[in-house]
Amino acid sequence: MEILLTVISISLLGAALAAVVVLADLKLNDYGICAIDINDGQRVLSVKGGSTLLASLSSQDIFIPSACGGKATCGLCKINVLTNVGPVLPTEEPYLTEDEIGEGTRLACQLKVKNDLRVFIPEELFSIRRYRAKILKITDLTYDIKEFRFELLEPQAMEFAPGQYVQVDSKPYDGVEEVVSRAYSISSLPSEKGVLELIVRLVPGGVCSTFLHKHVKEGDELTLSGPFGDFYLREGADELLFIAGGSGLAPIKSMVLDILKKGLPKQMTFFFGAVRKRDLYYVDFFTELQEKYPNFRYIPALSDPGPDDDWNGEIGLITEVVARHVSDGQNKHAYLCGSPGMINACVDVLTKIGIDEERIFYDKF
Repeated sequence: MEILLTVISISLLGAALAAVVVLADLKLNDYGICAIDINDGQRVLSVKGGSTLLASLSSQDIFIPSACGGKATCGLCKINVLTNVGPVLPTEEPYLTEDEIGEGTRLACQLKVKNDLRVFIPEELFSIRRYRAKILKITDLTYDIKEFRFELLEPQAMEFAPGQYVQVDSKPYDGVEEVVSRAYSISSLPSEKGVLELIVRLVPGGVCSTFLHKHVKEGDELTLSGPFGDFYLREGADELLFIAGGSGLAPIKSMVLDILKKGLPKQMTFFFGAVRKRDLYYVDFFTELQEKYPNFRYIPALSDPGPDDDWNGEIGLITEVVARHVSDGQNKHAYLCGSPGMINACVDVLTKIGIDEERIFYDKF
C-alpha cells in the first residue's frame, strides 16, 4: 500500500510539473498581437505573435513563394526585414549570401513573429491569390506520376506565365494532421483560364504528394495559391533547348504549347531523360507535336533501359545525349527543370558547348 501511494504521489508530481512547464511555455511564447508594416505603411497587418512570418502573411492572404512548404529546404521565401530581429538562424544560412544577410534578408518560413516588424514585399506578390478548385480528372501517367486537371471555382480564372507554379494545400488524412502546401508546376496553357493541369510525382513520405495520389478523387475540392515563380520564357533567342526529367516535364509542356499556339518562329528541341521505359510519359503526345510542327523536335532518352524495354531511342545520361545533339551555343536559350543534380550537370555541359549561364534558366525541385 505504501509503495502504491508513493507511485501515485510521484505520478501526480510529474503531472503537476508537466502542467507548469506547459503553462510557462504558453506564457513565454505569448507575444500578443503584433503589427507587420509592409512597404512603409502600404499595408499594416495585425497578427497573433508566435507563428512564422510566412504563416502570418499567408493568414492575411499575402503569399510568399515557398516550394518546400516551410521546411527550409528550398530557400524561395526570402523577404527583406527592415526591423532588427536578431541573428540569422543556422537553417537560413545555406540560402543567404553575405550581402543578403547584410541587407536584412531572411527566410520567412524560419523567422518567428515575436514583435512588430517592418518588411518589404515586391509588388508582384500582391497579385497572388488563393483559389478554390475542383478536381475534374485524374490520369495515371506512370507508376508514380499522375496528372490532375482542376476547374477553378473561385476566382474562376488565373493569369500566369508558362513555367510558373502553384502551391496546393493538403488536408488531414490517415492520422496525418499536418496540413502543408507544396509547389507543383502548371502544365496547361495560360489560355485555358478556367482550368489548371498539374503533374505530380509521388514522393516517398511526402505529405502532399501522398495526399493527392492516394486520398483524393475526381469531384473533390481543394485550395491552391499562385501563380509563383520566375521560370518563364525570355526574349532574345531564335533556338530554345528544353531539358527535363520526371515531373519536370510540366512547365516545359506549358512553354512548348504556348509557343506553338502563338506561332512564334522559334526552333525548339525537347530532351527528356528517364531511367527505364516505364518512366516515360506523354511520348505519343510529343511525337505527334514533332510530326505536326517542323520547328519542334522531341528526343527522349533512357539511361539504363532493361532487356524487356524494347528501346530503339537514345541511350545514356541526358547530359551525354544533349552533348551529342548540340554542337554550339550560338543564339540559344536553355530551359531546365528537374533534380538539382541533373540541372547542375546540364549547366556544366551547356556552358562547355558555349551557352552562357545568363542564357540558361532552370527550376530545381
